[in-house]
Amino acid sequence: MSQIIDVPPSAAVVLPELETLTINEASTEGKEKSASESATPSAGTWPPPYYFENGLRRVAPYHFTYKTWCKQRWRGRPLIDVFESEFRDRPLAYYKNAMETGQICVNGKRTSPNHILKNGELVSHTIHRHEPPVTADPVGILHEDEDMIVINKPSGIPVHPAGRYNFNSVIEIMKAERSPEWVAYTCNRLDRLTSGIMFVAKNPKAADRLSIQIKQRTVRKEYIARVIGNFPDEEVVCNQPLLQISPKLGLNRVRANGKTARTVFKKLAYYPPRDSRQRNQGTDHPEAEDATGEKGKPWLRKEGYSIVRCLPVTGRTHQIRVHLQHLGHPIQNDPIYANQRVWGVKLGYDDPEALENTDEDIITRLNRMGKEEVADAVAYHDEMVDEYYKRKAEKMSGELCKVCDTPLYTDPGLQELSLWLHSLRYEDADGDWSYVSPLPEWALPPSGMSGPTEVGGMEELVSAVKDVNPEIA
Repeated sequence: MSQIIDVPPSAAVVLPELETLTINEASTEGKEKSASESATPSAGTWPPPYYFENGLRRVAPYHFTYKTWCKQRWRGRPLIDVFESEFRDRPLAYYKNAMETGQICVNGKRTSPNHILKNGELVSHTIHRHEPPVTADPVGILHEDEDMIVINKPSGIPVHPAGRYNFNSVIEIMKAERSPEWVAYTCNRLDRLTSGIMFVAKNPKAADRLSIQIKQRTVRKEYIARVIGNFPDEEVVCNQPLLQISPKLGLNRVRANGKTARTVFKKLAYYPPRDSRQRNQGTDHPEAEDATGEKGKPWLRKEGYSIVRCLPVTGRTHQIRVHLQHLGHPIQNDPIYANQRVWGVKLGYDDPEALENTDEDIITRLNRMGKEEVADAVAYHDEMVDEYYKRKAEKMSGELCKVCDTPLYTDPGLQELSLWLHSLRYEDADGDWSYVSPLPEWALPPSGMSGPTEVGGMEELVSAVKDVNPEIA
């Protein structure tokens, strides 16, 4: 019976030292872009400056010129004021110096930081760009025909160029393997840390057809997750609404005034810890009290981990991750929603009114991650590996680039290149097509233990909500 939850590569190829590359944006006259500075590399930068080292795909630093037309909200404001309020990844002193030295220009000319922006002006910013390394795992191809490519996306790589990532994105990597003229039309999205099935159409018509199916919810999606503790045996349907509390961080929380969200969960396997002394022998249910008398601290009662099948009926940002957190079984290595330094020992369990942690507290703590502190999840609090992962996590190194004085980051740790959440299956509700990827390594039985190595059909998951959502039945 369903339970309805409605509570308030190792070899290194070392590249010799490269000269700095220069990339200029192609003209985009008459076309307004997003609020952040955007750019398109010119064809003259082909091929992308990739090299591989220590199991990571790296990009040699290069000069990159962002260009953007003056937005309506910028008109009549000093140039320095716009950069201070909208481009906050660098100190104000950097932007002031960049304007005075000509790294930041208006209409291609050096200008004063106090220049008042006007309609039609073109703002450009030339930087020495340092992209973070990503996994060297290839973008797997599950199926390809004249209209569509079905890929198995590696974890830790963003789909599109964004933020600190440009060449180190799925689309740019695929383009480098095909041709500079190749154009991708993505039909679904996955977060940077999430791995699994994605659809990349070769033409707009094919993209539109699949996108319409997805929007109409006639496409069924299944994810697989590795979560803390022994998940309940029966199907669990979480109907908690989700509210975005930080657009900048993409952070969502369960909140009564949020958007409707529904996810079906079903345990595939449970693997207890090898050393039973790791955790007490008490119950794994969050509502119970553990053997030591600690109450309201579900992490202290967790033993081992579960592999859980997930059917997101709706498609909210971080929906599966937030719903699992709310249920007291967050994804085991989730750097956001299973982070004790952000959420405390309860890890956000059953806190729909934000009584344990205010939104402001959560946002402030998350903003420190990767700068002053290492982002880590409860999975890395094992005393045997905690210090190792702290050393291996990406954070500011204290060193500066010799070319541009940009603060440099250390390499990311394994926990920042992987999230134990995988897009496992996409299928048409009418049975016309279906694509299933292999289970990721972290979802397979650990050495010395037996367990499932594949999943069955989606009938159990669908039956839990077919009366409420007949479109997916």
